[in-house]
Amino acid sequence: MEKKGLKEGTVPTMEGTVQKRGKSRREDGIATAVDFLLANARLVLGIGGAAVLGIATLAVKRVRRSSPKNKDEKTDQKSISETWEELSLTGASPKLLKRGLENSVNKSLPAVIKIEKEDCSASSMAEMPKLEIRRVPLCVTLQEKLLHYYQSHVTLSESDVTQAKQKALDVCMEIQAFLRSKQPEMPLGEMSLGGSLFDDLQVVSADHACLLVPLLIEEKFWYFVPGEETILNTPQFWMVRRTNLEYFGRGSSYWDKFIVGGYLSSNAVNESLHKLVMGSMNWPALGSMLECTIRQVMGSQELKLEIQQEQSQLFIDILPIIRFEETVLTSQPESKGNFENLWCRSFYTDEATKLRDLDASDSGLRLCCLKILKAVCKDQPSLRRVTGGHLVNVILHLSDTELDWSEAALADRFLQVITEVTGYLEQGFLPSYFNSAVNLLSELSAEEIDEIGYTFYCALSNPDMLLQRAV
Repeated sequence: MEKKGLKEGTVPTMEGTVQKRGKSRREDGIATAVDFLLANARLVLGIGGAAVLGIATLAVKRVRRSSPKNKDEKTDQKSISETWEELSLTGASPKLLKRGLENSVNKSLPAVIKIEKEDCSASSMAEMPKLEIRRVPLCVTLQEKLLHYYQSHVTLSESDVTQAKQKALDVCMEIQAFLRSKQPEMPLGEMSLGGSLFDDLQVVSADHACLLVPLLIEEKFWYFVPGEETILNTPQFWMVRRTNLEYFGRGSSYWDKFIVGGYLSSNAVNESLHKLVMGSMNWPALGSMLECTIRQVMGSQELKLEIQQEQSQLFIDILPIIRFEETVLTSQPESKGNFENLWCRSFYTDEATKLRDLDASDSGLRLCCLKILKAVCKDQPSLRRVTGGHLVNVILHLSDTELDWSEAALADRFLQVITEVTGYLEQGFLPSYFNSAVNLLSELSAEEIDEIGYTFYCALSNPDMLLQRAV
């Protein structure tokens, strides 16, 4: 006769205990994330917006009723609230607080997912492939981390730079030969390659170059109008006015055909070069001859080519320029908006030369600091609107007051540049080093300034976040 015992299923098993614990941990993780949302909803959305999340309160209560209290819950919530309270005391804007809340929630959600993944069975864990562990140097101080980041990620190999330069030079020579044969009457100077690739300022990958196309204009026919004297009163954008028409009628200069409203139109020049270069050249044949694929970049107002060879990629901007004494004007359609007669005053050569001269005078690491910051902005999606021009001018301004740019001071100068950038973003004004009336932030929207400012603001207390490479 069988002994009577407990009914089947009433004896607690090890499997049941593990499942209950796993379920409890998942619910605690979800509750924490939702709790955080509710606690900060009024801060971001206001009273009306917070009401939309009211239904989530029921879910939290159910989770709490069905799971044991976590002793550390109150401590975690207190620390989160104190963090946001401290941030609010510093005067952060509501937009920045909202973005901070979103970032914090995004950090909380992977923790919840991680808890769920921990519940997988021992058999499935055994089947997982072993991960390859790479040994990296142990960097403790920010100074060591910056130098390691610079050596392992920022600098380019000589072979990559040489290959990119040679490919850009080959394309440059073909374009110049084509223009001279197709439009021999067009007064163009000797084309040259420039930009960060040829000034040892490019970082992470050798993937960009500029082909400078100088327009030869007659000084007696044209007058450079400074930006302050134009109707827009914008120091950064100049105009080129046709003069002496009573003595030298229209047609005396080749460039008269590109006049719009009495001024040389940068848009008209761009469109003409676009038709000649982009529309007429046989790019498949040229690519076959140079053993690469060449195509024009569509959807861009600028004249841009993409060169693909095996795993490498190179972009070349074709940039018409006008030089008059010390003044260099460039045609950059995306910077001018709808004003087709404007030319952008460029200080690129002056800035790069000044930075090199300063480093040469005291054996400083300004260029190294600049490259690290450029790589950081290239790696971080929220900072990609920050250009090398912004960073160069910040470093030049800082060099007027800070004299120690030695290797031992690299970490201090790195953090100081970030502090200076944050200050300029708060003001919404970054003056050009060579013309203090030019605001280099004028091309950024208020939302972009907020996003960049918030990222740099967070980096002041956690600079390591900037050294994390984007996937």
